[in-house]
Amino acid sequence: MNNTVEQIDADHNVLSPVKVTGDAQEMLHEVVPATKTAPQPHYRDTVGQDGELPLAPRLILALKKHTEKAPNYYGEPGQGDARLVSVISVIGFICLWALVTEAGWIKPLFLPSPISVVERLGDLVVNGFSGVSLGEHLLASLTRVFGAFALAAITAIPLGILIGTNVWVRGVLDPLIEFYRPLPPLAYLPLVIIWLGIDETSKITLIFLAMFAPIALSARAGVSSAKSEQIQAAYSMGASKFQVLYHVIIKSAMPEILTGLRIGIGFGWTTLVASEMVAAQAGIGYMVLNAAEFLVTDVVIAGIIIIGLIAYSFDLFMRWLEKKLVPWKGY
Repeated sequence: MNNTVEQIDADHNVLSPVKVTGDAQEMLHEVVPATKTAPQPHYRDTVGQDGELPLAPRLILALKKHTEKAPNYYGEPGQGDARLVSVISVIGFICLWALVTEAGWIKPLFLPSPISVVERLGDLVVNGFSGVSLGEHLLASLTRVFGAFALAAITAIPLGILIGTNVWVRGVLDPLIEFYRPLPPLAYLPLVIIWLGIDETSKITLIFLAMFAPIALSARAGVSSAKSEQIQAAYSMGASKFQVLYHVIIKSAMPEILTGLRIGIGFGWTTLVASEMVAAQAGIGYMVLNAAEFLVTDVVIAGIIIIGLIAYSFDLFMRWLEKKLVPWKGY
């Protein structure tokens, strides 16, 4: 009996807590990992905390903090707000332009200074150009471009949807559109003049043809984005062909259609100058061409800036329209 008690006491001493040696501590650390430390803050959150940084790196870090937005920074590429970067780049370009012109590195005949262009813009607003006010030039060009744009949108979008949904329409119209699409407008400008004369009809037709192909092809491409599962699900729920066309196919094609409209209006502005070569008496393109003949470079650049600002403003409007009409596109 005593031997049994002594054996139990010995076992109790073995199981009692012992002092852990250094090797045992290492083994325990391998089995039970140490408590994780708090993650270090990203550099975007530490801007301004290190006063030792020079001014330029601090400005760069502050700019990155403003543009790169978490958590998208670690996920989707290219996410962030680029507006501040755009403003800085435009200001930098204008400063570089002013530097090379004011320093005399480029002659004013080839590139006038920004100050000269701004002064010329003010003169155009007050006195106009070639006996026509700036407002009349703008009205003539806007009427041609947006008139042709409206005609192209009304005709090209339905035809593009028909090309994408009907094999007979695709067989008839697709080769014609694909044939003339890569042709530059100046190539068929003489033919348009022969057919329609030199009045406003030929100018609007030329711009219309430049816009029609990209809008129609974008609508056709948008039709193919409608998945067969969506169409079959709509039919299985009792939808008619018209309902499937409107609620599934056309709505699936809307992002591509709006992209095509943006591309089409860009083609329209690039064709404007070519259309106003034909016996025009007013228009921004006419003003640029007429000024170029007399080497009035500041008027040429002023006209280019006006066209660019109008086109960019309309593109911003189309982006806003995309957000409202097709919020599922991912903007």
